Amino acid sequence: MKPETTIESVESFILHVPVTGDMVQDSTHTVTHWGVVGARITTTGGIVGYGYTGTHAHLASDRLITACIRDAYAPVIVGEDACEVQRLWSRMYNYAPVQWVGRTGITHLALAAVDTALWDIKAKAVEQPLWKLLGGATTERLAAYNTDGGWLSLDKDTVAENCRRLVDDEGYPGVKIKIGSEQPRSDLERVASVRRAIGPDRRLAVDCNGRWDLPTMLWVAPHLAEHDVLWVEEPLFYDDLPGHAQLARAMVTPVALGEQLYSVDAFRDFISAGAVHWVQPDMTRLAGVTEWLRVADLAYAYRLPVVPHVGDMGQVHVHLAYAHPAAAWLEYIPWIRHCFEEPIEVESGVYKKPELPGAGTTLLPDAVQRYAQENEKA
Repeated sequence: MKPETTIESVESFILHVPVTGDMVQDSTHTVTHWGVVGARITTTGGIVGYGYTGTHAHLASDRLITACIRDAYAPVIVGEDACEVQRLWSRMYNYAPVQWVGRTGITHLALAAVDTALWDIKAKAVEQPLWKLLGGATTERLAAYNTDGGWLSLDKDTVAENCRRLVDDEGYPGVKIKIGSEQPRSDLERVASVRRAIGPDRRLAVDCNGRWDLPTMLWVAPHLAEHDVLWVEEPLFYDDLPGHAQLARAMVTPVALGEQLYSVDAFRDFISAGAVHWVQPDMTRLAGVTEWLRVADLAYAYRLPVVPHVGDMGQVHVHLAYAHPAAAWLEYIPWIRHCFEEPIEVESGVYKKPELPGAGTTLLPDAVQRYAQENEKA
């Protein structure tokens, strides 16, 4: 008999988990901790679902997300059947008082946490990992690329050695490094150094985090092609659709983006304008699994590859990437994996399929105890 899945309670939580080393840096951000900010939903049958979004561990802004979960979305879904996920997503998304104050940003990050927790419950109720609930794996080998060795806070030689170790010793088929500093020529030296270190047969992607302008990128573009760069990620400011479209037409290196887009509508506009080649939806910003699947379907309709941005650090995205035919490969950053009952695992550059029922979001009690922050201001 299927367990009772009526929603009994919705609680919110904030965890701040240390990153690799003391801090990491890209062209726009400096981060010492990763925020795991989310919802814990309990059903009358005793199933507990976890969902969360990823933040830069700023307590004041994290509390805005949990307040939205607790005070805006929870009253809308308590007493409802948690397994009717898409109906509940639509009910929360279209809830007029919340939609009036935001259709992106905080409200979507909060909705992502709740929606993912509902999918976690739905998969647990039928005792299946989420990828299997979604129809099964569309590939037997989901390749991983590693980003955790290429931060701008590291010097050029350290980045090159990190990337060499990741491909030669740990078997990753590719790496991604951060660029986008105030010295483009210096960044190109970093790219050249890494290409020499990993050789011609490994994939190399670069990420500007929206820092450069169009003239800078037009100057940089030919040099990226010289080093066989697979993609340049967020080369321009996130919402600059005309600039990305012009850049995509002007350079050989493909454009990747999506982590700062909050809806299927935004992805539709970038894709239809030819402004993106590698589509990078992130369920932690896209209001959860429900909207992520819509974006992945859209990309598939255009025959564009999907490479999720892992704001969740891969715990949920590994399920989605295995299940969706558009998914090409998946970023790996290990910061928070030790916090979960079934952490993501990469072996010889390939993600292992999760085995436990659910979305891979069940937190360990020890992690909650170690990293929990005060949810409400005293």
